[in-house]
Amino acid sequence: MHKCGWMMITGLMFFLANTNTEGRAQGAQAQAPSQPKATTGSTAAHKSAAASPYDRALLRPALLTARAPATYQVKFTTTKGDFVISVTRAWAPLGADRFYNLVRRHFYDNTSFFRVHPKFVVQWGISAYPPVTAAWEHAPIKDDPVVKSNLRGYVTYAKTNDPDTRTAQVFINLVDNQRLDTTGGFAPFGQVTEGLEVVDALYSGYGEAPPDGQGPEQDKIERLGKAYLDKGFPNLDSIKTTTLILPPGAAPAKSPVASKSTPPAAPGKP
Repeated sequence: MHKCGWMMITGLMFFLANTNTEGRAQGAQAQAPSQPKATTGSTAAHKSAAASPYDRALLRPALLTARAPATYQVKFTTTKGDFVISVTRAWAPLGADRFYNLVRRHFYDNTSFFRVHPKFVVQWGISAYPPVTAAWEHAPIKDDPVVKSNLRGYVTYAKTNDPDTRTAQVFINLVDNQRLDTTGGFAPFGQVTEGLEVVDALYSGYGEAPPDGQGPEQDKIERLGKAYLDKGFPNLDSIKTTTLILPPGAAPAKSPVASKSTPPAAPGKP
């Protein structure tokens, strides 16, 4: 995930520097996020939750391949308020399916908005838990054709400059970023349809990661998890919970059962 997010930062900011002087002059700002997972039930249940604060299925990306409905929504409850992303599978089928599976297993719960650039994007998608981050590090999906434009409010995966490197990191365009449409597979798969003002208000005071700012370093988030962010970047906003909202009549899809020959998922980066 580090390579994906970092290459997006360096590659796209380099692109901005060479093709959009006005955008560069407006300056970089930074991040926001974090979100806890609730536990309820008996003492035994509490012990189980303490032993595994995340869904253990997240350690097996190769098994989380359910097909998403044609449309669905995800409600993000954050430390700044709520916003809703509406996903249209036809825009980017592989991206929509991956997002659907991540949300179903609450991958984004308790994650932080580690990069908030008010004149560019809000970015998140590094798990609060290092074992989960490692599991998705080498679980990329192929690029989708770019059907929709990266306009304000549209949601897209972060990736490296190489093809087929999308995993779990995503961003919301805070301004019209049509230049991304032709710079290497940045295919929007959804749009913020409620609460864009909440997205605009996410904390951005730390700026970009060093050396361009004093924001968090992605490799350290990957290795140390949310503890690193809570200690060094306490003002970051985060995701408390995510709620999958299916269209009327749509039943939750079931992931296919893996055969005995299915190899274990390798750790990977987004």
